[in-house]
Amino acid sequence: MGPFVAFRIILYGPPPQSPDRDELFQLLLECDVVVYNISESSSQQQVAEAAWAVKALRDEMQNFESRKNFILISSVMTWTMTKPSDPNDPEDPFLEEEFIRRRPHPSFRSHNDVEKLVLKLPRGKTSKLKGYVVAAGLQYGMGENIFHYFFKVSWIMKDPKIPIFGNGTNRIPMIHVCDLGRVIENIIKVKLRSKYVIAIDDSKSTLEDIVKAISEVLGPEKTYKLPLQDAITMKAFKQDELDCLSINLRLDVSIVSNMYSLNWAYKDGLLENMRIIVEEYKNKRKLLPIKIFLIGPPAVGKTTIAKKLCQHYRIHYINVNNLTEEKITQLKRMIEGDELDDASEEATDAAQKQLEIMNESMENNEGQLPEHQIFDILREKLYSKPCRNQGFVLDGFPESSEQAKKIFSDEEPEIQNLDVTYKVPWFNKIITPEHVFALDASDDFLTERVQRLSESVTEKMCYTQEEFVSRLAQYRQLFSSAETLLDFFDHREIHPKHIDIEISSDDLEYTCVMRKITEIVGVPRNYGGTPQEEEEKNQRREEERRQKLAAEAAERKIRKETALAKMTDQYEEWQKNLLLVRQQESELLEARALPLRNYLMKYVIPSLGEAMLECSGIKPEDPVDFLAEHLLWNNKED
Repeated sequence: MGPFVAFRIILYGPPPQSPDRDELFQLLLECDVVVYNISESSSQQQVAEAAWAVKALRDEMQNFESRKNFILISSVMTWTMTKPSDPNDPEDPFLEEEFIRRRPHPSFRSHNDVEKLVLKLPRGKTSKLKGYVVAAGLQYGMGENIFHYFFKVSWIMKDPKIPIFGNGTNRIPMIHVCDLGRVIENIIKVKLRSKYVIAIDDSKSTLEDIVKAISEVLGPEKTYKLPLQDAITMKAFKQDELDCLSINLRLDVSIVSNMYSLNWAYKDGLLENMRIIVEEYKNKRKLLPIKIFLIGPPAVGKTTIAKKLCQHYRIHYINVNNLTEEKITQLKRMIEGDELDDASEEATDAAQKQLEIMNESMENNEGQLPEHQIFDILREKLYSKPCRNQGFVLDGFPESSEQAKKIFSDEEPEIQNLDVTYKVPWFNKIITPEHVFALDASDDFLTERVQRLSESVTEKMCYTQEEFVSRLAQYRQLFSSAETLLDFFDHREIHPKHIDIEISSDDLEYTCVMRKITEIVGVPRNYGGTPQEEEEKNQRREEERRQKLAAEAAERKIRKETALAKMTDQYEEWQKNLLLVRQQESELLEARALPLRNYLMKYVIPSLGEAMLECSGIKPEDPVDFLAEHLLWNNKED
């Protein structure tokens, strides 16, 4: 077992997420190996940062306790302007050991300057800072970077052809990001004598080869050429990205080829491993298809909900009733040459023959295709690139377990593991729905819903009284058989979810049903809309936000006015009650004081009034004493 190795990854960028230079320098001093990536997608800030790191470590290396390695991941773009050794043979590849002669693309001169700083680091036993430069080919894999545009437009399949910008004959040196990581790992483990390494795979692919391979595996399988500058006009690439895609370089490498411990994953290149790279791209970017199947009786709302789900998830709607017409239209276009620009005579003849068979079958079957032909057309649709890329919603078909077996389990492999005691029945995972929803409602509810429809709608949807009753009875019969359609999925551990439509019968937009389904299925696994669609979406959100704020403000104003009016009424009522209470208190006091007043008027006031008149005439020095003696004297006389 080898020695334990610890790696520390520092994400450096704008503050405050990243450390400043003083903090970064201290972190670099703690490392035995420093790897800086300034390959084709790096910014000028990152390139300048790498130059600073080299200089800072170089100036400090005398104080290092042990030797450190500095590995710079640069780009083969520093070779693009190199002149061939033999002017008479411009196709002759450049040799790796000729790196001193390399001349960079004008946009990569700063990369070349950093390479020179690393290459000038002192060598020998006394040097405590050893430098390596790794000139990496254009990187692919793990979700894609420089080639992402071609993967994206192929996956979306909005356009019938994928553009190749320029003549497409330029050879592009490439390497998978995982293989680049293995090269770096080998440089760390093995002490190389050479300080300059070119890291590319064995492929000799042109841009046209790459785009065609991507379109073939992931997209519409067609390409066309556009002028180079259209990539800028279409906002497909920035200028620096376009410069990288325009590289035309032949390199003869030896160091990486002779790394016997290098465990290549994609040595043969992108084209030879395209299917694996495509799956890697889908998984890394979570672009996995969403496959939904809606089951339910007639008039339960399957079609409306299915189309809403397609709009929400940006996936494809499949209704078996429309497939026949779509297939006939497609065959006619192929025969006329509209479907395939370079259609061969064999392809045209095959389309003509298939159309004749379909027409003959429909003539002999009252305008309907036999069931096996419908199955073939449906399977072809499910296997189509759009359905395999984005996904689909199946609307109400198949209708029985037997039909489901013929569609989803028709190609069961012969080799099976007989040692497994409990085995899930085989099914085709590529085309079989991963989510099954059974929409439920009672017969009375469905009948009442149909009766509310207009006559024109009922005729169009085959919901006349006789047709609807027959279809509903047939559905109930199928779902009361020994093995139902739901059992087919349940046995394969695709457990159907039941949703009762009657609970939200007043919800004509099926908001509750959509919420339940989307909670189970999850978030969309898709790219966003176009810039115009995103702008319109943002405008709608902003308008909804303003309307919501205005409604909330109006509601607050109404609540405030209502509360103020209520408070005013309460105050007036309080004032009225207060006045009434005061009046009642006054009357009560007056009533209580009446007997006392009468007593005083009869017995006290006459004698007191007489004494006071006499006191006023005499004016004694002590009038109170005078009044007291006067009242006492008169009382004795009485």
